[in-house]
Amino acid sequence: MPDLTKFTTLTFDCYGTLIDWERGILAELRPWADRNGRTDLDDNAILEAFGTTEAACEAETPDKLYPEILAEAHRRLATQWGIKANPDAAREFGQSVGRWPAFADSATSLQYLKRYYKLVILSNVDRASFARSNEKLGVAFDRIITAQDVGSYKPDLRNFEYALADLDRSLGTRKADILHTAQSIFHDVVPARAVGLATMWINRRKAVGGWGATPAPQAKGAPTMPDMEVGSMADLVVLHQAHLRGESA
Repeated sequence: MPDLTKFTTLTFDCYGTLIDWERGILAELRPWADRNGRTDLDDNAILEAFGTTEAACEAETPDKLYPEILAEAHRRLATQWGIKANPDAAREFGQSVGRWPAFADSATSLQYLKRYYKLVILSNVDRASFARSNEKLGVAFDRIITAQDVGSYKPDLRNFEYALADLDRSLGTRKADILHTAQSIFHDVVPARAVGLATMWINRRKAVGGWGATPAPQAKGAPTMPDMEVGSMADLVVLHQAHLRGESA
């Protein structure tokens, strides 16, 4: 296991890692599905359908802002589930990111980590949506890089290459200084490893298993396992404290 103290910069995925997007997504889609007669869909079926649909929309229209991606995913889910499309409902879902809650340990963990690292966001949203989430996270990030800035969505390698160039230019941060910290193997761990970044998996679904709102990894021969794994941001703090004491875990 790498020594956490050797890194100077943590790049974070936000949604699924710091913001509880699965709880936020279900709070929006579950009542809508129920109102339209799809009470047969359990929570995991809703999350998995969303995950594959959202990823397809991002890959097909990388130039669209994230609220448009969400609205299109909503329209496709309506078709898939036999629900009459409702433009107002789709548009409202597109604007829902700011309503998604933070995980209980995110703000305090980030405040602790800010004492030791530069903190960077590398997120698959737009700047306006992230700004609403950032209010819940309690720290000032050193850099914020969104899909809107790059013009593509993770797992596209361009997002990571853009971030590496930006951090080298703006912060003087080298690749070896960075630990990419994220919940999604599909969106983050596989492409981050492909560009040579060390990776920390925040395995928020460790207790329940499955992939939830993130598609299963499709690595095509690339390594899929992270360099390190913890179950939460709070566990990351505990591991960092152990490494500060010179302990291996």
